[in-house]
Amino acid sequence: MDFSEFVGQLQHRLELPDEGHAVRAARATLTTLGERIVEGEAEDLASPLPMEIDRFLLEADSGQRFPFDEFVDRVAERGRVDRSDAAYHAKVVVDLVSEVAPAGELEQVRGQLPEDFDPLFELVDADEE
Repeated sequence: MDFSEFVGQLQHRLELPDEGHAVRAARATLTTLGERIVEGEAEDLASPLPMEIDRFLLEADSGQRFPFDEFVDRVAERGRVDRSDAAYHAKVVVDLVSEVAPAGELEQVRGQLPEDFDPLFELVDADEE
């Protein structure tokens, strides 16, 4: 999937007015996710993503420890949206990444996160049913 397709899919799924808002949602989510997971895992998850998107994971200060509530707060601040929109945007971004990443890659990421992060994977889980 190339950059335009990734951003277009995200814009469509989130019903955003333009590509800029979709890129902001991707940046907010993937930068924050990149901060929460270990560096090597961020690199693995980033590898199949478009170059313009993978950098959000790769440039994050990885390995930080914080709960899901803080994850949502960080996504909201970076994305300039309220908390409920931030949580939804993050779920949709992760769901789209799950379609691009090799099978099992997202499960490795999920394995690094505590149970309070389970809501982040709700759409991915629904897709698997």
